[in-house]
Amino acid sequence: MSQKMTHKHLAELVGGELIQGDPDGIVTGLNSVAEAEPGDVTFLGNARYLTALKTSRASAVLVGPDFAEPLEGKALVRVANPTFAFSSVIRHFGPPARDFTPGVHPSAVVSPKAVFDPLKVSIGPGVVIGDDVSIGAGTAIHAGVCIGQGVRIGEDCLLHANCTIADRCVLGCRVTIHSGSVIGSDGFGYEFVKGRHAKVDQVGIVQLDDDVEVGACTSIDRARFGRTWIGEGTKIDNQVQIGHNVVIGKHCIVVAHVGIAGSVRIGNYVTIAGQTGIAGHLEIANQVTLLARSGVTKSITQPGAYTGYPARPLIEGRKAMVAQARLPELMDRLSRLEKRLAAFEKAAESSTPTQG
Repeated sequence: MSQKMTHKHLAELVGGELIQGDPDGIVTGLNSVAEAEPGDVTFLGNARYLTALKTSRASAVLVGPDFAEPLEGKALVRVANPTFAFSSVIRHFGPPARDFTPGVHPSAVVSPKAVFDPLKVSIGPGVVIGDDVSIGAGTAIHAGVCIGQGVRIGEDCLLHANCTIADRCVLGCRVTIHSGSVIGSDGFGYEFVKGRHAKVDQVGIVQLDDDVEVGACTSIDRARFGRTWIGEGTKIDNQVQIGHNVVIGKHCIVVAHVGIAGSVRIGNYVTIAGQTGIAGHLEIANQVTLLARSGVTKSITQPGAYTGYPARPLIEGRKAMVAQARLPELMDRLSRLEKRLAAFEKAAESSTPTQG
């Protein structure tokens, strides 16, 4: 653990301004708003935690540019982005980063046709590396990783334990793959022939550009032809399914449990919230946000926020959800109106004079 620091040094560490508190006051650790103890640094990244912050025991708080609440007994450090700035605090007080130890573990099974500098890469126990693989300097491959034939891996990548990079897939530089994920599984393609599901060959690849991160237990299918392609800087959460020939642009966010069917094309700076599903062969424009549990059944051509099933522009989608929630009440009202109408019609019939 790193040593304690003064409030003044804390502000310097995060590139902020000490706007309240003793510059020589001491902080010794970090924690969340709710769990912080005296001596801890915390941060206010979301206004919904302001009430909890007022009773927090933290000694110092990173706050945003517009923060104006008086907090008695706490040092306040103003920063542009408290959530991001807190990363510097974590690096200072948190556990040390895992050491990069170059070399090849004796239990690794490495093809003699693989190309890399053993003094500049780290290959852990039980790793399997196939023929014609190339690995860039600074890349760390942890225990149990399987790398198929012809894979290309750039510099400074991090492959966590027990992930799989299947044959011929391509990873750029600074790509991170978390445990249990599979890059390059077969696309899900079958044709119904003579009463049976016949497999359609999937001979393309997956390409992950620079600075892509893939969470744990995510599957990205290889293309039938060509490539399934994830653009630079895109971040993919745990347990996401990305189908064959999908293209995702640059700097997108894909949250857990999202399912993207084959041949979808997604633009740049798109956010796809949890449990969203996207049907196959659709296009999603740049700068679209799909709220949680949206169901996309048609292409989206305009930037903006969308929600619901089927996904609609945000305001329209929320109105539809409100209307849907009122259906039981409306059905009950309709039933009562129908009964009153029937009673009125019956009374009208009984009061009609008889002719003759």
